[in-house]
Amino acid sequence: MPELPEVETMRRGMLPIVGSTIKDVRRPPCAKRPILIQPRIDVLRRRVKGRTITSVDRVGKRVVVRVDSGDAIIFEPRMTGLVLLAAPPTSEHLRLQVTLSGGAHRELLFWDRRGLGLVRLVSPTEFETLYGLAKLGPDALSLSAEQMRDCLRKSRREIKVALLDQRALAGVGNLYASELLHMAGVHPQKRCDLLRPAEWQRVHAAMIEVLETAIRYEGSTLSDGTYRNALNEQGGYQNHHRVYDRAGEVCPSCGKVEIVRIVQAQRATFFCARCQRRSHQPATAKNRKSLHRA
Repeated sequence: MPELPEVETMRRGMLPIVGSTIKDVRRPPCAKRPILIQPRIDVLRRRVKGRTITSVDRVGKRVVVRVDSGDAIIFEPRMTGLVLLAAPPTSEHLRLQVTLSGGAHRELLFWDRRGLGLVRLVSPTEFETLYGLAKLGPDALSLSAEQMRDCLRKSRREIKVALLDQRALAGVGNLYASELLHMAGVHPQKRCDLLRPAEWQRVHAAMIEVLETAIRYEGSTLSDGTYRNALNEQGGYQNHHRVYDRAGEVCPSCGKVEIVRIVQAQRATFFCARCQRRSHQPATAKNRKSLHRA
């Protein structure tokens, strides 16, 4: 957390800064665990000061701010990072302040409660080396069902674990992997190489629907309240979670059994043992149908 929907929401919220000029970059005093900023702040400042922001993009779970020199500032939120255009949730966790001119907003902020995020300035060549397809898989919203199947079908890993591999598929994280597998009616422990073509089709369709719906609701703000959009407002998709963090509650699809919590690759997984049977997954029409028709 944040995952693709949250980072895409941050990106869209930052679009008003396109065309603005970077006046200054500073690292505010912070007594908390320092984040990684590369290169050193004085070098970063020298390379971007006076430059115009040409676009705000996303690569996987990272926000990419491009400037007219060709360089890009990469904001990687990881667990608790936020890219903001409004006042941060707290002042003591503010990690980077970018002063702007010539646009609707006067500053761009990076805030991180746990200090696990990073900010990196890269050249076009460095961007390709660090974030090209040799390092990251295709974006989860950009590939077809056939491409997704080709990326993962030979793996002997459990499907939930494989979905978290950013080298194979960029953007899906722990929360949305549980959600999409429940919608698809696929058991999270089923091995990729054992999934049938019809199951891959369902997984892909559910992935697109879950991610796009979560973006429409501007991401999920969990019980810790950490995630906020670029204007420091809560997301809304947490109110539509099907299984994530709902262990012990009755499954919303079958209404028969309780949601189960297990651990896979040191991450919590939530699923319904009735809707997501390990040997066969005859997903019901109700389970296949979206719960989020707008």
